[in-house]
Amino acid sequence: MRPVGRRLPPLLVLGLVVMWLLLNQSLAPGQIVLGILLAVGLSWAAATLRPLQPRVRNAGTAIKLILVVLRDIVRSNFAVARIVLGLVRDREVRAGFLEIPLDMRDPHGLAWLSTIITSTPGTVWVDLSPDSTRLTLHVLDLMDEEAWIRHIKTHYEQPLMRIFE
Repeated sequence: MRPVGRRLPPLLVLGLVVMWLLLNQSLAPGQIVLGILLAVGLSWAAATLRPLQPRVRNAGTAIKLILVVLRDIVRSNFAVARIVLGLVRDREVRAGFLEIPLDMRDPHGLAWLSTIITSTPGTVWVDLSPDSTRLTLHVLDLMDEEAWIRHIKTHYEQPLMRIFE
């Protein structure tokens, strides 16, 4: 039985239908109908397993954040490629772990933060303290710890807090 007041997430339904059609390599009407039925059924089933639903409070900030993340991913790809190819001149590359204090508590915001950090080449989300107040991050080229902390908090955490909290 579907919980009262919950609706199906349209992006999830659309994504599942598109994935179904791509996997079947067909735009036949029967495949479209079957894809829609499966997507709605799976989305409904998933909704009953998720008691906490996300609420996006600021869509404009979400769009800006997506653009910032895409820019950072491109920059990080070039930076990691330079390290891998040995194009960093005589500078020593120092990998290390970094602890970042977190103000965000929303589980959806934390999930997105982990996705953003792990999607950016050269960084990996390592651990979150049990009370969700400290994030441990591994950085491939850790030159300035304070700069990393400022970057994560201002470019990712603060916008995510405006979006989800």
